[in-house]
Amino acid sequence: MTVRETLQLGDPFLRTPAQPLTTPLSGRARALAADLDDTLADWVKRTGYGRGIAAPQIGAGVRMVHLRLDEPWTLVNPRITERSETTWEPWDACLSFSVEIFCRVRRHTWVTVDYRSPDGRVHTLRADGELSELLQHEIDHLDGCLAVDRMTDLSTLCMRTEFEARHRDESPYRR
Repeated sequence: MTVRETLQLGDPFLRTPAQPLTTPLSGRARALAADLDDTLADWVKRTGYGRGIAAPQIGAGVRMVHLRLDEPWTLVNPRITERSETTWEPWDACLSFSVEIFCRVRRHTWVTVDYRSPDGRVHTLRADGELSELLQHEIDHLDGCLAVDRMTDLSTLCMRTEFEARHRDESPYRR
């Protein structure tokens, strides 16, 4: 479909909670999912970074997340229904930071997520580790929360060049 502009840190729209998508099977919803896929693929091609994107990042105020792991995967109206008490502190970055700023964030080690697939089917998923972190990051976008809001300490804030030189092997981008 279309590679869309990605809103950047400071744009007030990124702080606006998204609304539920009431018609996940609509043509507009499918077009949005395709735009999210194209936009994420473009980021990966240009920067080597990007595992997921949320609709608010391209200016769409609905609860849709798109991931590109082994295969493209769209989650409609995802919500976290359970969280572990235990947490961990992975490295995080964001397309809305132009993948130039990295920081350590606090995330739950596992989450349970309810969502719909674009065909309208209801799913429940328990995610651990890096998938849990990614889902928490993207669902935070739907609630107007950014990675910097979850930063463990300002001293972990670093630019991409420093992240790649010092910390990349500790991240999901080690591959």
